[in-house]
Amino acid sequence: MTGETLTITAPDGDTEMYVARPDPSDGTPLPGVLFLTDLIGLRPRTRAMADRIASWGYVVAVPHLFYRHGTADEWVPPAEDLADPDSLGAFFASALPKARSLTRERARADLESYVDALRALPGVAGGPIGVTGYCMGGRFALDVAAARPHDVAAVGMFHTGGLVTDSPDSPHLHLVGIDAFVLAIHADNDRSLPPEAIAKFEHALTSTGVTHSTTVHPGAAHGYTMSDIPAYHHEACEHHFAELESLFRRTLHP
Repeated sequence: MTGETLTITAPDGDTEMYVARPDPSDGTPLPGVLFLTDLIGLRPRTRAMADRIASWGYVVAVPHLFYRHGTADEWVPPAEDLADPDSLGAFFASALPKARSLTRERARADLESYVDALRALPGVAGGPIGVTGYCMGGRFALDVAAARPHDVAAVGMFHTGGLVTDSPDSPHLHLVGIDAFVLAIHADNDRSLPPEAIAKFEHALTSTGVTHSTTVHPGAAHGYTMSDIPAYHHEACEHHFAELESLFRRTLHP
């Protein structure tokens, strides 16, 4: 695998984007994948996940979503011990108020610029792209699929909370226009997406005609794919990789 961190232009300034490619390459253009992180953001774990996805035969781009608040290392310092519940709690207490400033309107402008940056990378094929999102990144994945239906053929979303709220901006109310296949694997121990919300989200996907597959992984908590936090669930994480690889194989290789 080869990975590099680039600087790209976003609507309100420059941001980092980690790009992973399979190695070696014979020069054949590869489908692109946009990887949208959780609240913790661009860090060793999400880079390693991007490397694994790239090894399947994709160019994977992971933007630093919170560039308005500094670099990725300033957002979560490299020495931060995310496996320690107290340290993780302190991080969330500091980061959550800042993350709320990334409104749906701001995020959509950012997301379109990330798609354009991915499209402009050398070696990215001109066909459809995939998007995979984790936690809040899953909500962003839905938004970019709705904004760029001609670009996005597949959405993977994992342990994504807040999909059904009382707000007019609730994600389940903004699915019209999505032409991608949506794969959602929820956690069954997720206070941010209780069973009744899962049912409403499933109904919204069906009623808007979005082709999808939604399941709930037993015994998994919110954040189950992230091996650097206490919620990590190895079986659920490996299941997510297997399902995501299958999704991209079906949709990104017409």
